[in-house]
Amino acid sequence: MMIVLTTLIFAAIGLFLGGGGIWLIVLGGSWFYLIAGVAFLATAFLIFTRNPLAYWVYGATILVTLAWALLEVGFDWWQLGARGGLVVLLGLWMFLPWVRRPILRDQYGFPEQNPTARGGPWPLAGAVALSIIVAAISLFTDPHAINGSLPGIRNADASASERVPADEWHAYGRSEKGQRYSPLDQITPDNIGDLELAWQIQTGDMKGPNDVVETTYENTPLMIGDTLYVCTPHSWAMAFDARTGDQKWKFDPEVPVDGNRQHQTCRGVTYYDDPDLAEGERCKTRVYLPTSDARLIALNAEDGTICEDFADNGTLHLETNMPYKTQGYYYSTSAPLAIAGKIIVGGAVNDNYSTQSPSGVIRAYDIDTGELIWNFDTGNPDRTAPIGPDETYTRNSPNSWSVMSGDSDLGLVYVPFGNRVPDQIGLNRSPSEEKYSSSVTALDVETGEPAWVFQGVHHDLWDMDVPAQPPLLDLTIDGETVPALVMPTKQGEVFVLNRETGEPILPVTEEPAPQDGGLEGENLSPTQPVSALSFKPPKLTGRDMWGASLLDQLACRIKLKQYNYEGRYTPPSTNGTIVYPGNFGTLNWGSVAVDPERQVMFAMPVYMAYTSTLVPKSKPGAPTQGINSNNGSPYAVAFTTLLGPLGVPCQAPPWGYVAGADLTTGEIVWKHKNGTIQDMNPLGLKIRMGVPGIGGPIITKGGVAFLGAAMDNYIRGYDLTSGEQLWEARLPAGGQATPMTYETSDGTQYVLIVAGGHGSVGTETGDYILAYKLPDGT
Repeated sequence: MMIVLTTLIFAAIGLFLGGGGIWLIVLGGSWFYLIAGVAFLATAFLIFTRNPLAYWVYGATILVTLAWALLEVGFDWWQLGARGGLVVLLGLWMFLPWVRRPILRDQYGFPEQNPTARGGPWPLAGAVALSIIVAAISLFTDPHAINGSLPGIRNADASASERVPADEWHAYGRSEKGQRYSPLDQITPDNIGDLELAWQIQTGDMKGPNDVVETTYENTPLMIGDTLYVCTPHSWAMAFDARTGDQKWKFDPEVPVDGNRQHQTCRGVTYYDDPDLAEGERCKTRVYLPTSDARLIALNAEDGTICEDFADNGTLHLETNMPYKTQGYYYSTSAPLAIAGKIIVGGAVNDNYSTQSPSGVIRAYDIDTGELIWNFDTGNPDRTAPIGPDETYTRNSPNSWSVMSGDSDLGLVYVPFGNRVPDQIGLNRSPSEEKYSSSVTALDVETGEPAWVFQGVHHDLWDMDVPAQPPLLDLTIDGETVPALVMPTKQGEVFVLNRETGEPILPVTEEPAPQDGGLEGENLSPTQPVSALSFKPPKLTGRDMWGASLLDQLACRIKLKQYNYEGRYTPPSTNGTIVYPGNFGTLNWGSVAVDPERQVMFAMPVYMAYTSTLVPKSKPGAPTQGINSNNGSPYAVAFTTLLGPLGVPCQAPPWGYVAGADLTTGEIVWKHKNGTIQDMNPLGLKIRMGVPGIGGPIITKGGVAFLGAAMDNYIRGYDLTSGEQLWEARLPAGGQATPMTYETSDGTQYVLIVAGGHGSVGTETGDYILAYKLPDGT
């Protein structure tokens, strides 16, 4: 019976590999799978006929597989496992007594009576042993790591002009510069391992049964004067004691549930101290709360009550002057920018819902009164004076859903723009929309007029919004101090620009882009910009395909060949296109953290391949499930992660890293796998594989960096110099938010993170805020 079962197993695998191998060859792929299929079928025949040559043939199969795997991927344990794991396990199966004994008995008699028979299985044993040795070596080899040390302090005076007190955190990125850098140095690489939980609270705001999938805790709290200011997914504003976590006040704007929204989140609130009001006057200090139903509400920072003197009894209605006011299509997910007596607001527009969508206009209001001062609409960029009450902004124009930066000294605001909807179809874009799409644009803070624009993707058809607040710092280049802006992008480029002029500081080149396979009439850009500081991945090839075994790895290699794919920027198509990096982003809204004294950067690059398929609506029986409708367009669009038949990513790990770069040279000095699969497998195995994440890092003067974000429930601390992980703490829910740090009036430094999970990536939901500190007396 076991001989028949073993024969069937080997024969089935052989037929799958042989048939799939022929298919792959026809598609222009590797011949190995056909050869392996023939070897499996030969082994199946020899087992069925009880011929000991089965051990020789299968031993040779393992050796050939091992040689092929090493040639393709070297000593990469996860890649070797996909290629050889099943093959070696079946070799061990052939050693089981109920398989081995019948084969050897029929040929030689009982093995115990025939010494010659004892030698039958050993060719296979040698091949299995060699494979295990190679696997053991690969366990201690990391071919993906870059090892090095970032430089020390190069500009000790870099923080001298900072307006935010060293012990506080006044804005989403700590200050208008968005550096995510704190000058606190109580926590160091030497003592970070002693960090302990100081307090933990729950906000009470949880995802409801009727909420959209992407209900997320992405908030970075502010800390001013021993008070923390927080917003939650349903746009509650809350204040807590920074030393104890005790709640001081809560404001609920009572945002209605709306299934039209793509996002139910609040990344941050905005703090403002009115210099024209005396200490103790009501609403001298304010918190501005953006809501997911398109309001901006001014609150008294002392007690959370509405400041009625702002706008319409304390509320700005952001749908004003919008061309379409479909409920849920426009809202604010990120903290506005307070600068020069103004509050500057962008907004999120639903991707790929409709060609009749609200505008992506940027608006500056008087921060005291709510009066509109200027508006910058990428669809009508020459008119920045406030439009009339009966006029409307340009529909569908590129929007800025992330966080802006500002330079009060230069009088400029830096806006990260997204793309015009629909993202994958560029047939009807105006020249001005083409110019500002997927760019960072510097606007004059007084007039809203553009000072310069730098585009990260030309004619963006891949949803490669500039997703992140661009940090500002000064760099020392050839002995000269240069005002710099760091522009992280989804496609993996990090452009380092002169923030006064928009000119590149680190070289930017234009490289040829794929031109075949897009829609007829699409004006594809022949080139795309590439920075000297780049996390762009190599083009995917068959050897990058992965799976739980050789079988689904073969299926993924076939899948790779079936889609249109010529590398980054392969045009969307009705056949289906691989988008890599995907629109999840190599870098996303968590941005990067920069150290202005060391002039270095800490980043969390992520690599996941997606597919994008344009679905003609005129096609009979066109699918309607699992696609974005693009109402008003002839094409809907379907997205999915590039997965194998078992739901395992086709693309081999690692999928997530931490990395350190020198901003003066563009060199990536170190890069290490980040995160485990502990919360991604049913057994809870804590295997450090390098997993995706969404969120951002912070850096402190103490020489450490902190990051949650990964798809396992941890916050981690790293040595900024080497990238070595020094500390971690288990979180009760997903930590898909950027942490922050502060020091209270009693001299204690805290590290804080919001942990509530992220609907889109499926991490554990919750409503937690956790603060860590060193033990008392340390």
